[in-house]
Order: sequence, then C-alpha cells, then structure tokens
Amino acid sequence: MKTSLAGLIVLLSISMTAKSQVQIGFEVNFTEPQAHYVEMEMNISGLSKDYVDVKMPVWAPGSYLVREFAKNVEGFSATANNKPVKFEKVRKNAWRIYSAKAKNVKIKYRVYAFEISVRTSFVDESHAFLSSTGIFMYPDGMLNLPSTVKVNPYKGWEKVSTGLEPVTGKPFTYKASNFDILFDSPIEVGNQDVFEFTASGVKHEVAMYGGGNYDSDKLKIDMAKVVEQGTAIYGENPNKHYTFIVHNRATGGGGLEHLNSTVLGASRDKYADTKGYKDFLNLVAHEYYHLWNVKRLRPVALGPFDYDNENYTTNLWVAEGFTSYYENKLTHRAGFFTVDETAQALATAIANVVNTPGAKVQSAAEASYDAWIKAYRPNENSNNSTISYYSKGEVVGMLMDLEIAHATKGTKSLDDVMKTMYHEYYKKLGRGYTDAEFKAMVEKISGISFTDFWAKYVNGTDAIEYKKYFGYAGINVVDENEGKSVPYLGVASKKVEGNIIVSAVSRNSAAWEGGLNVNDQVITVDRVPVEVAIEKMPVVTGKNVGDVITVTIRRDGLVKDISLKLKANPNIKLVTTVNENASEGEKKVRERWLLGGKCRLFLKKHLLFRGWNKCAEKAQ
Repeated sequence: MKTSLAGLIVLLSISMTAKSQVQIGFEVNFTEPQAHYVEMEMNISGLSKDYVDVKMPVWAPGSYLVREFAKNVEGFSATANNKPVKFEKVRKNAWRIYSAKAKNVKIKYRVYAFEISVRTSFVDESHAFLSSTGIFMYPDGMLNLPSTVKVNPYKGWEKVSTGLEPVTGKPFTYKASNFDILFDSPIEVGNQDVFEFTASGVKHEVAMYGGGNYDSDKLKIDMAKVVEQGTAIYGENPNKHYTFIVHNRATGGGGLEHLNSTVLGASRDKYADTKGYKDFLNLVAHEYYHLWNVKRLRPVALGPFDYDNENYTTNLWVAEGFTSYYENKLTHRAGFFTVDETAQALATAIANVVNTPGAKVQSAAEASYDAWIKAYRPNENSNNSTISYYSKGEVVGMLMDLEIAHATKGTKSLDDVMKTMYHEYYKKLGRGYTDAEFKAMVEKISGISFTDFWAKYVNGTDAIEYKKYFGYAGINVVDENEGKSVPYLGVASKKVEGNIIVSAVSRNSAAWEGGLNVNDQVITVDRVPVEVAIEKMPVVTGKNVGDVITVTIRRDGLVKDISLKLKANPNIKLVTTVNENASEGEKKVRERWLLGGKCRLFLKKHLLFRGWNKCAEKAQ
C-alpha cells in the first residue's frame, strides 16, 4: 500500500510539473470588423504529448443556457513546430491536434460575432465586445493554467477595457492566472468613453460605448454610493479594481456579472429621465451585488465549472433572486428611493409573481433547476407553467428578510445571513453551499425553524402571505382589485399586418376554458370588428362577469365561432402605505430590514454614505 501510494504521488508530481511547463498565449486581431469577425491565434508551448485537444465552452457562467459558442468558429488550422499538422473535430466543441510530441503548437481560427447581448460577442467597424467564453479556447485538462492575451486594436481604435490584469510594459497585453479568470473577463475594444471613481478603497473604471445623455460626474457619485452600500453589508470589498462595460443603444437592458467586472445594457437617451436613470442605478446595484452573491458566495454546483455541460442547481432563487431583491435595498440605502417607494416596488414584485399562473405550478427550486431547459427557452405557454427564479427569488428574499427581523425583534436580518455565509463558505471553507447549509444558517441567525417556510415558498407553490410580512414592518398593503368583479378574457394579443393575433392564453381564464388558441386571428367579438388590441376592447370591458360572448376567429385559414363565458379578473394590484402608528417593535423591524439597523452609524458617516442625512426620518 505504501509503495503504491508513493508511486501515485510521483506520477502526480510528474504530471503537475509537466503542466506547469506548458505556456499559453493568445493574440487577438481584427482584419474584417465590418463583417463581424475576430481573428484568434492561440500558442501553446511546452507540450510533450502525441496530441492535444482544445475546447471552447458551450455556455457562459451567469447565463444558464447551453449556447453552443463553437457554432461561430470557422477557419480552424494548426501547426506544430511551424509545420502544418493533422487535426480533426472530435466533439461539437473540441478539436484534436496531432502534434506528435512537438513542443510548440499554434492554432488559428475565426469567430463570427454579431449577437447583441451582455453575454455574447459583437464586432463591427465601431468597436468589439468579446465575451470570453465564446472567444477563447482552452487545452483539455488544463483549465488551471495561466495565459496571456495580446489585443491588437483595429486601426483607429485606441482603448481596451477589461478586468484582466495588465502585463507591465506591454501595451494591450493582459494575463489571467487560470482559465476561470479568463472566461470571467469580458473585453471591450474601441474608442469608448472611459471615466473612473474610487469607492470602498477600490478603483472603478466605467467604459461607455454608444454615447448617450449621461452625466459622468453625477454617475461617479451615484455609482460610488451603490458600491459603498454593498461593501457595508459584507464588511469588505474583494477587488483591487473593477470595470463596468456599458453598452448604450437605442433600447437596451440587462447585465451579466463577472468576478471583477460587469457588462450592462442601457438606453442611451434615458439617463436624463428620472425613472430611466434610477432603473440604470438599479441595474448597477444588481450586478455589483453579484460580487459577493454568486461570484464568491455561491451554490456548490456553480464552481469549479464544467464548461462542456449544464451545471445544475436548485439555488438560483438565492443566486439571482436574492440579488434582484438586494438591488432594492442597495438603492434605497444609497438614498435613491424612499421607504414608500421601496415598499411599493416590492409589493409590485409580489403582485407580478401572484399574477403569473405558472407560480402555482413551478416552485422556486424547480425553476432554478430547470433554468437550462425553460428559463431561456420560453414558449407561448411558459407564463402558465413556469415562474422566473429571479421574480420568485426576489419575493422569497423579502419574506425571509422580514421573518428573520421579526423573529429577532429587529436585531438581525438577511444581511447577517448573507455576510456570515460569505465569510464561512467562501472565505473559510473555499467552497459553495448546499441548500441544506443555507437553510441551516438562516435558522441559526433567526433562532427559529424555517422548515415550514421552505416547504411553502422554496419547494412549494403556496399563496404568498404578503399582508402578514409587510405587517411585521408596520407597512399596510391592500389589493385594489379586491371585491371588484371585472370581466376578464385572459388573452394577450399582437397586431400583425393589421390583424389581431392571439399571442398568449392564461390558464383557467375564459379564453383557456373556451378553447381560444395562440395564433388565432380574432375577426370579431359579438359581431363587432376588432380594430384594437383584444384586451382593451370596449365590447369586452362593457360586459359583465358571467356574460357569454362570441369570438369569431380564423384558424389555419378557416373561420369559426367560439363562445366564451367571461370570468372575473383574478389579478391583484397591491398598494402600500407606511403605518404612521406602527409599534416600536414594527419600527425596529423596518429599520433593520431596510436600513440594516445602522441608522446612527450612517448619520455619523454621512460623508462616506452620501445621501443618508435623512436616515432617521426614513426609518419612521
């Protein structure tokens, strides 16, 4: 046994030494950006095998869908010791180069990049955005090796923005300590507007592409507030530097988190609009909060990553849903929203979940696990059969937060759970958490059992007791639709070439039960021609619950009549008000919930936590 173990150690040592001698470098070029191509060169030295397999990831961490990035690769070629060698594709995302123990292998390939999103690469004559998982390949079994990346900007392009570490003395050259770092570092190349600010002791770079009516001086101040609030929860900021890559377009949105950077989509002309500006700050808060939640504190399945296959977890309701919830807390604490506005935003989030028929079908845990096959592949029935782990997770986060604050009489909150989990699992144990471990920490911090809570809201589809939870914080909530009997058809429609086409049918509605189908062309309702969207037609809204209407449709070229018995609108509309006569206990819960129980600290440090000079007033 001792001899075998010693032999194994020797073999492992030899293997590790061999890998440590392998060096990997990339060179990125643009010869036809107007045609949306990026030219890649990958150099591998120090090899001693008969062949080497190189792979391209099939998905991008943070976006849970197999996107098959290899589909955009063309013109693959390889040389060994500067001589052409045989290669073949051995699976959908892997190429085998028969290098015959040659030490130096050079691989060239082109990537077509013409998909506008925060998770996919895009190249044109004005700039290049490289989403690394769809650009860089890696040698199989060598994800832990470092690499360098040299970017050669196209003529007229002068800037590169990325979270990668620069190589001293080499312009536009960067290094990554392993491929997880490289794949987590998008790159923007062009003439983007770049400005900087420092917050929580960290230098932040903002790279703005596409122009816009933003005020960079104002953004420096307000984005810094968001950074400071996130850092305050966890007690530390884990970065030396951070990069925001912002793509401003006619209409834009969405974001994707990375280890020390993020990519944001924004509408270039919405910064001067109050709502548009605050929406952008909410997006900043969401993606920045991911620094801790997901990128470091993570479900156990999300790292080390398997770049060839799906990485399943039931905990995206924490990873993404809680991040959606915390964007509200960060922007509130930064002074951008009042208590009333924040409570109303959360009430609206609850209503959106309740009004989704799929919330009664799919749990938060199921939505997380099925993200790979459902979340990014919606169909006309998705609203009836699924719920977003973002939306449901946001609501679960709020309920859990209030339950903890109520159970501890305002001395603890979800902040304490997240901070303790971060320091315990990321900092101390260096691994992700299981669902059971997360639940155990919630119970430890709160001092009560959360078994029933988990059964109802995480693994179940129970009705949300929103009045009870808002009541813990002295906030009243009413359903403005309660007691009303408004006729409801239960369809969504779109106008196609002047025709009204049914685009969705809600479960258990009159349309659902009567047999109205998606793709039906609605011609008349009770013999009245349809000229506007079906859900707004006076001929429908002028009816009563229980009335039967006749809808004439064209389906597959045939005209037919369908009788529908109108039902009452089941949707809720929640409105919140802060109870001015709340008890002292409720006020303590409210302060702990929204302000983190640090009102006095914020008042003393108002220069650091700008915008908090009315902290005490907001807590009342």
